[in-house]
Amino acid sequence: THTIDTHDRHTRSTHTLCFLSTKSNNKQKQKQKRKLHKLFISLSLSPLKKYIYTHRHQILLQQQPKHKMSAAATTTTAKQLLMTVHESIKSIRSMRKKLPSSLSVGYVPTMGALHDGHLSLVKEARSKNDVVIASIFVNPTQFGKGEDLDKYPRQMEQDSKLLQEFGVDHLFAPNKELMYGKNHMTFVDPIGFDDIPEGVSRPGHFRGVATVVTKLFNIVQPTNAYFGQKDAAQCTLIRRIVDDLNMDVNVQVLDTIRETDGLAMSSRNAYLTPKERMISPVVYKSLCAAKQFYHMIFLGSVSSMEEEDGKATEGKEFSIPSNTLRDIVEEVLRSEPLVTDIQYVSVDDRETMRPIDVVGKDGAVISLACKVGSVRLIDNIVLKIG
Repeated sequence: THTIDTHDRHTRSTHTLCFLSTKSNNKQKQKQKRKLHKLFISLSLSPLKKYIYTHRHQILLQQQPKHKMSAAATTTTAKQLLMTVHESIKSIRSMRKKLPSSLSVGYVPTMGALHDGHLSLVKEARSKNDVVIASIFVNPTQFGKGEDLDKYPRQMEQDSKLLQEFGVDHLFAPNKELMYGKNHMTFVDPIGFDDIPEGVSRPGHFRGVATVVTKLFNIVQPTNAYFGQKDAAQCTLIRRIVDDLNMDVNVQVLDTIRETDGLAMSSRNAYLTPKERMISPVVYKSLCAAKQFYHMIFLGSVSSMEEEDGKATEGKEFSIPSNTLRDIVEEVLRSEPLVTDIQYVSVDDRETMRPIDVVGKDGAVISLACKVGSVRLIDNIVLKIG
């Protein structure tokens, strides 16, 4: 007997799964079938519940026993058995192949050290898919020499509990040796991404990201994959990979999740000292200053840009030099002494992440990387009208 949660998009109901003995006589089997038929009607089965019934075993779904059990204990028991952890490619592939093709599979790849940004992706995946798979793998090939691979936070037990609580069905947790075998020689090397500011700042980073995402998509075979806007260039890269390599995956990019003071949530925020954490919102503040200027120009609220007849300039064909927006961002960052290094401020096309010289009504993405103390932080903001 196994207790699990079954997800019907927004609803969970806990049931006991009793595997029918192959030695049951015909009379017993007929009785069990009648019970199943009545229960299916009462449950108004979703595709996932149908899968639970049909997959591998003939099973009997029956309500939990009526003996008293606390709600907390019931929930804990269900959650403990809900999520399956797969440490091998063979295991996750075997599970994936047995899923009916009618089920949608949402996938959230992570490097662990989960925060509310990751969990927002899990929530979205849970609400939009029949089955949710997450992965935790600190990918060594996207870290450069002297970066924080060795000290990157690893908290598998805590992360696993969080993923269970948020309704993940399967967790893929491979190790380095599994993902990059002894004779591994093949990498996905996207052209041009080493030339954009984040690529220049982190040589080889995008090759590592492209390779591991391609491998994970190949292993998991998701219907939908979920990423956060905070890593803007990475999101553009992943869309490019999916398109160029003809992958049957829908890439979903969700808004950056921020702390109440505006700091973009990141696993690396844990490196900040209390004093550094206190001033770190200056990163987002600098981007907001540029966005405010952009809106002032294009929404016609700057008095010096008004037409001679006094009408606002909304809708007129203006453009802003990218250097002007960069200067605004850098000026705000330089106002804070604990910002020790501005690695780049880049104004890029929203679709390609290639640098642009001027920004018009079609907008742009302003992205930056800087150090607060010794901690490297990245962030970005999208400029658009409406």
